[in-house]
Amino acid sequence: MKIKMLAAASALALLSAPAVAQDKAVKIGFITTLSGPQAIIGNDMKNSVELALDHLGRKMGGLPVEVIYEDDSFKPDVGKQKSEKLVQQDKVNFVSGYIWSNVLLASLKSVTDDGDTILVGANAGPSQIAGELCNKNFFTTSWQNDQTTMAMGEKLNKAGVKKVYLMAPNYAAGKDMLAGVRRSYKGEVMGEDLTKWPDQLDFSAELAKIQAAKPDAVFVFYPGAAGVQFLTQYSQAGLKGKIPLYTAFTIDATTLPQQKDLALGVLGAQTWVNDLPNDANKKFVADFKKKHGTYPSFYGQQSYDAIMLINSAVVGLKGDLSNKDKIRAELKKANFTSTRGPFKFNTNNFPIQNVYIQETVKDSDGNLTLKTVETIMTDFKDPYHEKCPMK
Repeated sequence: MKIKMLAAASALALLSAPAVAQDKAVKIGFITTLSGPQAIIGNDMKNSVELALDHLGRKMGGLPVEVIYEDDSFKPDVGKQKSEKLVQQDKVNFVSGYIWSNVLLASLKSVTDDGDTILVGANAGPSQIAGELCNKNFFTTSWQNDQTTMAMGEKLNKAGVKKVYLMAPNYAAGKDMLAGVRRSYKGEVMGEDLTKWPDQLDFSAELAKIQAAKPDAVFVFYPGAAGVQFLTQYSQAGLKGKIPLYTAFTIDATTLPQQKDLALGVLGAQTWVNDLPNDANKKFVADFKKKHGTYPSFYGQQSYDAIMLINSAVVGLKGDLSNKDKIRAELKKANFTSTRGPFKFNTNNFPIQNVYIQETVKDSDGNLTLKTVETIMTDFKDPYHEKCPMK
């Protein structure tokens, strides 16, 4: 009888073994905006994640990859709820994505506090997470908000701008962006407006103030649909061509189809431009265009790199994700070929990176795109890493 019971148990184990093996996969939750006007950004990110998976053969370290996409609906409370679902219900190994700084700030603890889930950001870069709220379970393939606009402040100095007017939406990222300009700009800030977010898309009152102030230049940060509206109204107010406009995250591949020729000649600051001459970037841009018929945006590039960073850790550990300290150590190495070129993390797990000045141009086929004008910052560290207790 005992022999028969052992045989039956052995047979049952063998029958169940394939099912267990099939269930083993790298699970990634991806939070972005997939509804409403800002869904164009979220879909660009999703498309880039899918392209990265295609390039990897949809496996990491020999394991299949499952990506669960969640829509934050452009709302911090929804983003927090979806983050909690991914961690508690779906039991993902990694959470990635996050367009908006206020959504990321609301969701951070929900992802990282359990100690078992690692967050790999793909866009938002609030100053708090780079500084006092830095977290061993948080990495990002994007930037810290101030980095890009500090570079633009240097560009304003270099261009001889003596007086500037600043505008941004009134939320975490907008405040950081303007703080970045003020940190490096040496001239006079004649005025500064923080407009209502996300509801305000009429900037007529602020544009009238700019006309009255007569600055040498205007700097704005308005991502997505707000950037389309601002550029349109800036031109309608007669300011385009009269007062130079400088931007960050206002003109990109997702907004150019609506901004059209209004974007020509407007300079922006960015940590990635689609014409960066490295092989990984050339392949990413070419394959994205072939698959989707458009240029990818920086949102997509950062999402693509986030998947490649996660893959580097899984491959480095040969698919064994049981030891979180080892996962963090592998992520810290950044042992992947970034579409930006050489990539390394600072002590706060934000990138040390170049920042470029970009300009809207038309390519050989007459399509609007962005080109690199100059490298304005090299191996640039964000200003908040000194406040991070991780060393």
